[in-house]
Amino acid sequence: MSDPEDRFAGPPRRERVFNAPLPAVVIALSMPVLFYFQQRFPDGGLSMAFAPADLEQGRWSGLFTALLLHANWTHALMNAVAALAFGAPVARFFGDRIGPMLFLLFYAAAGVFASFGYALAHWDSAQPMVGASGAVFGLIGAATRLMFGAGRVAPLFDRRVLAASAAWMAVNLVVGLIGYAPGAEGADIAWEAHAAGFLFGLLAIGPLARLRGAVESGAPPTTRV
Repeated sequence: MSDPEDRFAGPPRRERVFNAPLPAVVIALSMPVLFYFQQRFPDGGLSMAFAPADLEQGRWSGLFTALLLHANWTHALMNAVAALAFGAPVARFFGDRIGPMLFLLFYAAAGVFASFGYALAHWDSAQPMVGASGAVFGLIGAATRLMFGAGRVAPLFDRRVLAASAAWMAVNLVVGLIGYAPGAEGADIAWEAHAAGFLFGLLAIGPLARLRGAVESGAPPTTRV
C-alpha cells in the first residue's frame, strides 16, 4: 500500500536535459555570434588579430582581441563546443555568487596568457594569430584538476592529473607538428598558445578556488589545491 502522503507529493521533478551553467553558455554562444559580425568587417577583423611583433611597438590590445576572432565557421564552432564542454564544470565549480565574474575573468586571463606564451615562442613574428583556443585550453586545464577532485580541486601533483596533462600536451604537440586540425585549412596551428593556456588553467584554478572559498565562507576553505 502506498503512503497516503504520496498523494500530495505532486508529480516527480524532471531533470533538465540541458543544464550547462549560463556563463559557459554565454562564452560558447559568443563565438559564432562574434564571427558572424567579424565577417562583415572591411578587413575581416585582421586589425584586431595578434602578432608577436606588435608588443615591441606597444600594441598590447591584440593579446585580448584575438580571442574574439576566428579563422572560419569550423574554427568558431569547434571552439564553442569545447568551451561549453569544459567550461561547464569550471563555471559550476565557481558557483553563483561571484562565480560568473570569476569564470569570465579566468577565461579572459587564460586567453591573454596563451597569446603571450605564443609571443614568447615567436617574438619577432608579424604573422597574425586569431582564435579563442588558448582560452579554451585554459578551461581544459582547470577541468582536468576538477575531474579528479570529486567536487574539489585535485592536488596539482596527483598522478591522475599529471597523466591527463601529459596526454593533453602530447596530443597538442602532435597536432601542432603535423599541422592539421579541423578548421585550420592550411593555417599554422598555434600549439604554443594552447600549451600556455592549459598551463595557466592548471595552475590558476587552485588560487581561484581559495579566493572563492574565502569570499563565500569568510575563511580559507579546507580544499587541497
